Amino acid sequence: MTQHTIHTHFPGRLIFIGFGSIGQGVLPLIMRHVGGLTADRITIVTADDAGRQEAEAFGIKFVNHPLTRENYRHVLDPLVGRGDFLLNLSVDVSSIALMKLCHEKGALYLDTCIEPWPGGYTDPNIPASRRTNYALREEVLELAKACRNGPTAVVTHGANPGLVSHFVKQALLDVATDTGHSAAIPANREEWARLAMELGVKVIHIAERDTQVSNRPKMPGEFVNTWSVDGFVSEGSQPAELGWGTHERHFPRDGRQHDFGRKSAIFLVQPGCATRVRTWTPMAGHFHGFLITHGESISISDFLTVRQNDRAVYRPTVHYAYHPSDNAVLSVHEFCGRNYHQQDSKRIMMDDITSGFDELGVLLAGHAKNAYWYGSQLSIGEARQLAPYNSATSLQVTVSALSGMIWAIENPAMGVVEPDDIDFRRNLEICMPYLGPVVGRYTDWTPLFDRGRLFPEDLDEADPWQFRNIRV
Repeated sequence: MTQHTIHTHFPGRLIFIGFGSIGQGVLPLIMRHVGGLTADRITIVTADDAGRQEAEAFGIKFVNHPLTRENYRHVLDPLVGRGDFLLNLSVDVSSIALMKLCHEKGALYLDTCIEPWPGGYTDPNIPASRRTNYALREEVLELAKACRNGPTAVVTHGANPGLVSHFVKQALLDVATDTGHSAAIPANREEWARLAMELGVKVIHIAERDTQVSNRPKMPGEFVNTWSVDGFVSEGSQPAELGWGTHERHFPRDGRQHDFGRKSAIFLVQPGCATRVRTWTPMAGHFHGFLITHGESISISDFLTVRQNDRAVYRPTVHYAYHPSDNAVLSVHEFCGRNYHQQDSKRIMMDDITSGFDELGVLLAGHAKNAYWYGSQLSIGEARQLAPYNSATSLQVTVSALSGMIWAIENPAMGVVEPDDIDFRRNLEICMPYLGPVVGRYTDWTPLFDRGRLFPEDLDEADPWQFRNIRV
């Protein structure tokens, strides 16, 4: 890409909170596509020196000052004001706290996941139900009620959660067209939910297979990943979560329901990095993924719920099924074997990646054509050609953070919004040039394919899309 579209202009200040792999990858995209933003109006506040060299190359102020409950207001007060933008790409800094601060200051906000203060994901003294993304989202929804028509705060807008919510909408339209279902593009949440119900979608997997490999093998005592190690360890340590569909007839023995909130999801009393599910992508075929909790599993299932007299009459089961890079899989196995104590050393694969793809999309299943996968098949070679400081994995996240940021600048008084609430066409327009091939593929695969080959299994042959058939 030799010429870059200026999508919007921004006259305020930009404050990065955190500058790991995603922060480092999104900075050059922002400088390309957001007009009027100069280096002297950008500040990076982070907890270590990662990315300092890149910041210096751009001439951007870099502050190594970890934020805590006690100091975050003191540190950020002189940096954030009306009309500014706070881009939260941190770990262990409360998203709720930062959103409240931005609302008070009149500043725009975006994050890629809802973060608690340290311990919020893993402290065993906190009930498991409260360590979930479901609980964090419920806090955000309560905050949204108090912040209507305030400065826009876009929550959970990376690749997933984020970009995949836009993939779901496009996939629903594709299936509608291909099954002869005549319908205009839905105008609101109720119409999207009604479309999903009329198409017969029972299950949505966020199905991802990362095949990127490194010329440096993982060493014992090292956690290796293609994106934030701390972020992956945190979410992998949370309870496995999924949006719970109304078609499900078998409640999992280790499943638990919430006694508060919108009741759109359940959780399992085990960490996501120790829970496997079956899924499918076009390049990889069928495989086992980790049922890692993600915000989109909850927000998509809630967004697509059809209610009658306050009773859910339709809702799809939605969950993430993630097979990370082989180095990351080895790291997860070692992490679990250490009773979920993180390894002493960590490394993010970047320049050492020699080949591979990140195949990230959504698998909509149960409709008249069985299952449809729609998503990005981005290679490391393409990613390097498209943007510096990125791998295939990080670029899918960073361009979605960029698109959410641009949408917020263009719509500055929308209050707190989720990806499902905003314009999928505008976001896809911005993201598409950076996603490599974006394809849609139908498949006759179901989770019953080749099951029982080694040992007989008690399977529900009548409905292959029951969660009991999907889970390993």
